[in-house]
Amino acid sequence: MAKKEKRFTKAEWSWIFYDWANSIYATNIMAAIFPILYSQIAGKGTVGDHVYGYAVSFANLLVAVLAPYLGAIADFRGMKKKLWFGFMITGVVFTAVMGIVGDWKLMLIGFVISRIGFSGSCMFYDSFLTDVTTPDKMDEVSTWGFAMGYIGGSTIPFLISIGIMILMNMSELSMRIAVLIVPVWWLVFSIPFMKNVHQVSYVDTPPTSLGKAAWKNTIGTFKSILKTKAIFFFLLAYFFYIDGVDTIISMATKYGDTLGLGSIGMILALVVTQVVAMPCSILFGKLSKKVGALKLITFSVLMYAFITIVGFSMGYIVDFNERLGLTPEKAISISQVLFWILATLVGTVQGGIQALSRSYFGQLIPPERSGEYFGFMDIFGKFACVIGPALYELFYWLTGKACFGILSIILLFILGFVFLTVGKKHFRTAEHAEVEG
Repeated sequence: MAKKEKRFTKAEWSWIFYDWANSIYATNIMAAIFPILYSQIAGKGTVGDHVYGYAVSFANLLVAVLAPYLGAIADFRGMKKKLWFGFMITGVVFTAVMGIVGDWKLMLIGFVISRIGFSGSCMFYDSFLTDVTTPDKMDEVSTWGFAMGYIGGSTIPFLISIGIMILMNMSELSMRIAVLIVPVWWLVFSIPFMKNVHQVSYVDTPPTSLGKAAWKNTIGTFKSILKTKAIFFFLLAYFFYIDGVDTIISMATKYGDTLGLGSIGMILALVVTQVVAMPCSILFGKLSKKVGALKLITFSVLMYAFITIVGFSMGYIVDFNERLGLTPEKAISISQVLFWILATLVGTVQGGIQALSRSYFGQLIPPERSGEYFGFMDIFGKFACVIGPALYELFYWLTGKACFGILSIILLFILGFVFLTVGKKHFRTAEHAEVEG
């Protein structure tokens, strides 16, 4: 009797657990706790408070601009792991600095450098997907990565951090402890990746200048993207729909606050999003084998379009409660219920669309150039993040109603759906070529 094959190899599990390791940074540092601590140290309305947003933009812009070039260097033999480690350890060290120093300027410098470390390590981590697994398992491995991230970063350590802060009456010390949990968790759970994940596909290291060869490869890859219709249309679609996804994530609580919904209820609803996202991410990985990743990505884009309509309904009920014959209290009550529905719906597709986008792109590109191609994908993702919030604010300003601001985000999902549909024949050609190869 043949020995049953293990579900995942050691390398695949080790890759998956880096999502478990680093997701706490996104939760505790980028989203929930550090912004509150920084605001207390810098002071609300001060220069330090105002430059925070610019610092975030600078960090994102720097990584986005350098991503393809760094990816090109990573594709040479033995370089990907070194670059991943360098960015990871930089992120860990400067996150620890943020939790220790008292001056807001030093905290901000630490935040910018740590964010560059986090973003850079994530880019190389994504590109390692082509090294640790085969094309037929990429969807499942990628979705399990997001699922573990939701547990390891967005739930367990986050709840531990919240518990410490509550026990210590939300003191500054408690928030510093919550920040310092991040580098410890991040470093410890990165150990399996350090030991078991290795660069398998690569370009031979040039005997001459590494930098010049990397630049030449970057230009060549950009031209290849323009010529390769499957990759070109997928990146165009990704540019628009991932912007919509990021906008929904980043604007949800601000939108709810604009409508007068309770902060505690919104936070609890967003925890539900994380809890729902974990099993749904795994489910997407299983379903991709039966219906295909592209169909699930397209379904998720349409689901997000529906989510924007739910979000619009929330605001419409509050903004036009008199026209609907509702009291303000009743309108807010209905909107709170709709916010919970929205949070649950987001959870069903949030992890799936991100994970399958990563794995499907990995199947379209040459594995030996994965660092470079994922660098270009990172550029599309980073620069996409500016359109959605700008659309929201523009339509909110033009109409004076937040509900029309959130409805405008549907344009991004419509454009994403259009490019997925237009590029379908090219995707099929690429998939057939992969199967034959």
